[in-house]
Amino acid sequence: MDLNFNKNEDHNKLLLSELKQKFAKVKLGGGEKRIAKLHSEGKMTARERIAYLLDENSENIEIGGFAGEGMYKEHGGCPSGGVVVKIGYIKGKQCIVVANDATVKAGAWFPITGKKNLRAQEIAIENRLPIIYLVDSAGVYLPMQDEIFPDKEHFGRIFRNNAQMSSMGITQIAAVMGSCVAGGAYLPIMSDEALIVDKTGSIFLAGSYLVKAAIGETIDNETLGGATTHCEISGVTDYKAKDDKDALDKIKNIVDKIGDFDKAGYSRIKAEKPALDPKDIYGILPKARTEQYDMMEIINRLVDNSEFEAYKEGYGQSLITGYARIDGWAVGIIANQRKVVKTKKGEMQFGGVIYSDSADKATRFIANCNQKKIPLVFLQDVTGFMVGSKSEHGGIIKDGAKMVNAVSNSVVPKFTVIVGNSYGAGNYAMCGKAYDPRLIFAWPSAELAVMGGTQAAKVLAQIEASSLKAKGEVVDEAKETELFNKIKASYDEQTSPYYAASRLWTDAIIDPLDTRKWISMGIEAANHAPIQKPFNLGVIQV
Repeated sequence: MDLNFNKNEDHNKLLLSELKQKFAKVKLGGGEKRIAKLHSEGKMTARERIAYLLDENSENIEIGGFAGEGMYKEHGGCPSGGVVVKIGYIKGKQCIVVANDATVKAGAWFPITGKKNLRAQEIAIENRLPIIYLVDSAGVYLPMQDEIFPDKEHFGRIFRNNAQMSSMGITQIAAVMGSCVAGGAYLPIMSDEALIVDKTGSIFLAGSYLVKAAIGETIDNETLGGATTHCEISGVTDYKAKDDKDALDKIKNIVDKIGDFDKAGYSRIKAEKPALDPKDIYGILPKARTEQYDMMEIINRLVDNSEFEAYKEGYGQSLITGYARIDGWAVGIIANQRKVVKTKKGEMQFGGVIYSDSADKATRFIANCNQKKIPLVFLQDVTGFMVGSKSEHGGIIKDGAKMVNAVSNSVVPKFTVIVGNSYGAGNYAMCGKAYDPRLIFAWPSAELAVMGGTQAAKVLAQIEASSLKAKGEVVDEAKETELFNKIKASYDEQTSPYYAASRLWTDAIIDPLDTRKWISMGIEAANHAPIQKPFNLGVIQV
């Protein structure tokens, strides 16, 4: 191994260590004192509930673990968006589980909480996955009600989705394991089956204090909406559980009886490990986002037996396209190339730029994968489309539009891995969040922005300097440097993978070595949902 490999390895392992440290803090939710308080009430934490519910020693992936990271500081923060979401297995069946974290503002819904719940439901709908709600929430966080209550993609969308999922035959099971108040009371009751934990679970549109204020009736919360009331008087809930574990055991028994599902039929054979060591990825991936590397070296450490069948290998070489298997599943891979390649036009340094011929190749490859019913995997390290008169005269906008069209209309499931850069229209063409990837996740090395920090800071600093000069201020070289450094620091913070993950632009930040697991579980989920419509590109400029 060369010195550069060792430097890259050290850098990427430090990024991974930072990821693990940050996530360890996130997993504490509202903190150890609040966890202890929950335990004293005889309740499990959201993460403990999910761990008990999922099959022991089975694989799982967490969606939106860093949601809310660094947000709402004036309100005390909202770790993990105040809700834990995992895809895992219950009695061998793949499900998605959504659990309110009562240690974070009593499980109240912040704007990001609503967005994360909707993302969980979106995954359930797209993949026809059973969804389990573990409810323990004080309802909408009132100081921010205007950002969570009235709009289309706000709190009310949850119940609309409940109704639509029910009509689609997607199993929904809800367990009320703590508070369930006001509008939130509709979520468990709009599920197919509802459980409630005796003495700790409660459901009502208005609590005892509000009832007293509204109609003058004096009543305690347990009599108003406890387990006995709803299991024996109102009939609102279907099962009474004596404690958290009893409720979770009942859910296991219900899930165990669910029948088999219609399959999409994606090709899978016996899984094989990569022939080349995946740990080498740490040394291959450069420390600097501007440095070159061969993306094929990454691909060969992600795919089964390190076997890759390249499509149009000698054409459009700034994009790699081809067929492989990941954990036994057949996939079509589209990846940005970052090395100097010798072509008939001479040596070309691609640096993650998409050229016209590459966009044309990708469009045709996407069409082929749709025809063959092969899921698509996008490996992003993209700085955008090629610019300049030669590219414009060659129709780069037309060819880029064809690729975006193909990505948009693709009917096979898509999965996006942000390896490094994800800039500008390149993010779109390589299946960014706006293009409905079933899962989109980033490595710690990822950066998401309209353009790189250095380029953006130069542009913005020039604009700021011109504005100051117009006001008669003296802007010398030192002042220009100061402006540049200040703007770049701010911009770099916004390109961080944590900034993106906190806002759910990505589903997670993961160890590169977990990439195979994420793609495999994602395709397994997608296999629950047969394709409903043919692939059609519509009108394109040829």
